Amino acid sequence: MSKQHTLKDSFTLKGKGLHTGLPITITFNPAPDNFGYKIKRVDLEDQPIIDILAENVGNTQRGTVLVKGDVFVSTVEHAMAALYALRVDNCLIEVNAPEFPILDGSAIQYVEAIKKVGVVEQAEERDYFIVRHKMEVVDEETGSKLTLLPDDRFCINSFIEFESKYIPNQSATLENLEDFEKDIANCRTFVFVREVQQLRDAGLIKGGDLDNAIVIYERQISQQELNSLADLLGVPHKDATELGYLNNKQIMYPNEPARHKLLDIIGDMALIGKPIKGRIIATRPGHKINNKLARLVRKQIKMNEVQPPIHDPNKEAVFDINKIKELLPHRYPFLMVDKVIEIGQKHIVGIKNLSVNELFFQGHFPQEPVMPGVLQVEAMAQIGGLLVLSQVEEPERYSTYFLKIDNVKFRNKAVPGDTLIFRLDLTSEIRRGIANMKGYAFIGDRLVSEAEFTAQIVKNK
Repeated sequence: MSKQHTLKDSFTLKGKGLHTGLPITITFNPAPDNFGYKIKRVDLEDQPIIDILAENVGNTQRGTVLVKGDVFVSTVEHAMAALYALRVDNCLIEVNAPEFPILDGSAIQYVEAIKKVGVVEQAEERDYFIVRHKMEVVDEETGSKLTLLPDDRFCINSFIEFESKYIPNQSATLENLEDFEKDIANCRTFVFVREVQQLRDAGLIKGGDLDNAIVIYERQISQQELNSLADLLGVPHKDATELGYLNNKQIMYPNEPARHKLLDIIGDMALIGKPIKGRIIATRPGHKINNKLARLVRKQIKMNEVQPPIHDPNKEAVFDINKIKELLPHRYPFLMVDKVIEIGQKHIVGIKNLSVNELFFQGHFPQEPVMPGVLQVEAMAQIGGLLVLSQVEEPERYSTYFLKIDNVKFRNKAVPGDTLIFRLDLTSEIRRGIANMKGYAFIGDRLVSEAEFTAQIVKNK
């Protein structure tokens, strides 16, 4: 398990807003464990704070806009992509305007600033959203589709389509976040000449120019119209017969627009609130469909307080049965754990395989064998005991005993042939030999039971 990270120090960037044209100062600050991402509008009287989460997105027109009441902050996606890709889990962002600065239209300046101050490891473990089943969102009107599939890391395949001979079909792929800086971060946002006037009429891109966006001129218009748009953007007049890119500097890659769309996906997925282990297949992505997928994942997170642990039978156990017997005093027929597959400072995952030969099945019940709920709680306690005993010297000299059990819930039956997967988390620091834990039992993806309990570590006589 990897740890959470935050910035080693604060950093500040300055630039203009793409849509407002305002001069903007933005500061990124370290934040404590489990803080997540938050924005503080320091230009407003009460300095309101907005949680950077998918359900707080109120608009996706030409950018991702976070809203809280009548307070909003737009164009957050490039900064969020940089934080997410560089594995910064906790950050307080202070901004003095209703949007983030556009800078050069990419995420590279954010990346460079993060790398300059560095990141620091924190105490708490990263809580991944692990994709177990296919998830898909579709926009029938636009033909956009995002599919989220299981994978052992976060990766993206993105495909864009436009009615333009310059970017009719493009694709971009990111197989590893380690490649974000060199392959994706410097790719700029883009706009078609035919859209510029419409966006201006809508009160947007007041700060847009040929240095912070790729401007694609793919359909010839009159010289007068092009001159008017050039004046609007504050740039020299161009020859209306010469189609192509109007930028002051050349494009970075032949597929730079597709790469920038991939950058936007990362920024919008950062609003899930957890790092992801899964692969996104994106067709005609945009902020609207990106947010639709992020909201679907957020819904899954809210429905499941803890995700079922992954059990790979081919992976070597952290504690096998012999190690378990060194730590626990329990023996047949009351040893309720077969192996431990994962352990950290504050959590543990253990396995109990149910055979029809279990002694309790003989009487509970002869015609319908079911594992007693109290024994599921006992198994949780034994696995929790392994967590705390593994952290003391001479663990064989200690035992753990129940002091209290609360909020026990049984949701599904456990029967012969099932493999129970238990996850135990410490809910507070161990003090004076007292450990408070929350336990969950799963069969596959199904939650079977859960309980909160307090145990005491006692030295054997």
